[in-house]
Amino acid sequence: MTSGYGTAHETGSAGGPGKQGRDRAGDLGKQRPGQLGERPEQAREPRMRRVPAALAAAAALTIGAVGCANVPTSGRVVSGKAVERADQVDDPYVRIIPVPPKAGWAPDQVVSGFLAASGSFDDGQRVARSYLAKPGAWTPGPRPSVTVFKDRLQPVMVKQDAVQATVRVEGEQLGAIRADGQYVADPKKVAVTFDLAKNPQAGWRIAGLSGDAGARLLLTKSDVERAFRTVDLYFFGPDRGALVPNGIFLPLVDRQSLPAQLVQALLGGPTSWLRDAVRSEFPAGTKLRGVTVDNEIATVELSREAASGDLRRMSAQLSWTLRQLSEIRYWKLRIDGENYTPEGMGETQPVSRSWEEYAPDGPREHRGGEAYAMGLAGDLSRLAADKPQPVMTNDAGRLSRPAVSPDRREAAGLSRKGDQVLVTDLAGDQRLRPLLTGRGKQSRFTAPAFDRHGRLWTVESSADKSWLWVRERGGPPVQVKVWGLSGRQVLAFQVARDGVRAAVIVRIEGMNQVQLGRVIRAPDGALDVGSFLPVSSELPDARDLSWRDYGSLAVLGRKELDETVLPYLMPVGGGAISPLGGGVLNSARTIAAAPGAPVLIGTRTSEGLRVCRQRNPSEQFSEWTCSIPATDPTYPN
Repeated sequence: MTSGYGTAHETGSAGGPGKQGRDRAGDLGKQRPGQLGERPEQAREPRMRRVPAALAAAAALTIGAVGCANVPTSGRVVSGKAVERADQVDDPYVRIIPVPPKAGWAPDQVVSGFLAASGSFDDGQRVARSYLAKPGAWTPGPRPSVTVFKDRLQPVMVKQDAVQATVRVEGEQLGAIRADGQYVADPKKVAVTFDLAKNPQAGWRIAGLSGDAGARLLLTKSDVERAFRTVDLYFFGPDRGALVPNGIFLPLVDRQSLPAQLVQALLGGPTSWLRDAVRSEFPAGTKLRGVTVDNEIATVELSREAASGDLRRMSAQLSWTLRQLSEIRYWKLRIDGENYTPEGMGETQPVSRSWEEYAPDGPREHRGGEAYAMGLAGDLSRLAADKPQPVMTNDAGRLSRPAVSPDRREAAGLSRKGDQVLVTDLAGDQRLRPLLTGRGKQSRFTAPAFDRHGRLWTVESSADKSWLWVRERGGPPVQVKVWGLSGRQVLAFQVARDGVRAAVIVRIEGMNQVQLGRVIRAPDGALDVGSFLPVSSELPDARDLSWRDYGSLAVLGRKELDETVLPYLMPVGGGAISPLGGGVLNSARTIAAAPGAPVLIGTRTSEGLRVCRQRNPSEQFSEWTCSIPATDPTYPN
């Protein structure tokens, strides 16, 4: 395909890793479902995109084979979706081949060309720097801060004389990528001024940018999707029992360096958002000597400082991080020139299915499993073979919105009005006991939830205040003193299975928004639960949520123009949400999910209360069947 502005070449791969037909940019796998707002069946093949005029004037496009990051319209990046080998970050992409400035270009054309070229990291952004009058006019680093705009910026001439000019660009900012790779939503109008000077031989060049723009990239959402990868770095929670994914945007310098970039980012530690909630097992001062990949085996070379670290846990962090690259199936570790092998492991370790004992969702044998719900007679019941089997018959009819502890020994729930939290010992007398009572007539509790350690969590809310409560097994409920949503009404609260991240539905300016926060536990046990940021703005009327796996939430909600509440999968990384199931759901009320288990929805049908599940749970768009006479489904965490 050709045009007057440049050429777009469609490229592909003719073989697997290391084969002769492989594109030199890297044959990096298939595109992830849900990118760029597409349904999964629409996102399987690379597509040629229309080139905006400002971009076409400054760049040719090549469809290569590298993965797209996914910029949310609101929210932040935390992690990828869990699959068999974790998300592949090496998917098809549209590569920018930037064009240097031309001597006859006007100042606004030079600014357009510079903005387009700055989205390419080839040769240290050599082409973008050729637009500068002097090297110090623009100084982003190798891990640059980025202002992310919704659409292409259109330069406007402010003033011009024979040797100087001023050009202004204005746009709708979606958010920013920090230097550590953390994306933070910050929608607002932004304006940047460019000062240009005219060189008698070369023409107009950029002499400076206003504010801090001279140290940042100014990219559109589409630019970021081409030039960055969304990757997960894995760190340990405070108890060192499970890995916690920390999602970042990583600029793609070139395909061959991506494995080293991943490991280098891992050694750099977690983002500022998660730093105080997790720990890395790599000793301070550990440096990367190099990463080589040969015949699907990656060799990671670290400096001698790594020799004093916990070899097993360092290996777990590396294995889970490297499994995102499809060309790496095995890896081995060298420290200061010597091979290091964890006890019980071979010198060459598989990246898939290794270190499952540290999986963010817990060991496989503890995931999913039996579900529970409230039977129509008001009994807490196990959903065995899709039929409610009562496990607690005392105090029937008093409990709603149940939660069951991971060891199945305890259950909790709400009173019918939601103004009390009730608990019961399933292994004992099964009598319901009040645990918490609301502090006023308007006070209500979120559905209680257990974490993997058996702690019980709930939020007490009024119209403009909230209080977070946590109870250790056998102890009294304690109000969390450092609670980031104390001035908001909270409608749902769920702690991830890693115990470090928490998802909420919070009422903000008349909308019910899904947000994500982190849990910091001090050595004395004191909790700090805060830093909540929006995950997505696509569901302004979210109703209920549950963790599907460590990278996604199952959410009930209503989009802005919809009349019906429907179930969606929402990546906590901020990617596009996608619908769950097919067919008609009547009055969806509550939702429950677990890794590897079917999503369950409590509904009210013409036949009464029913729990719905998909006919084929392994297919995202499989139809719902609503034949279970029960309500308020739940999975033990």
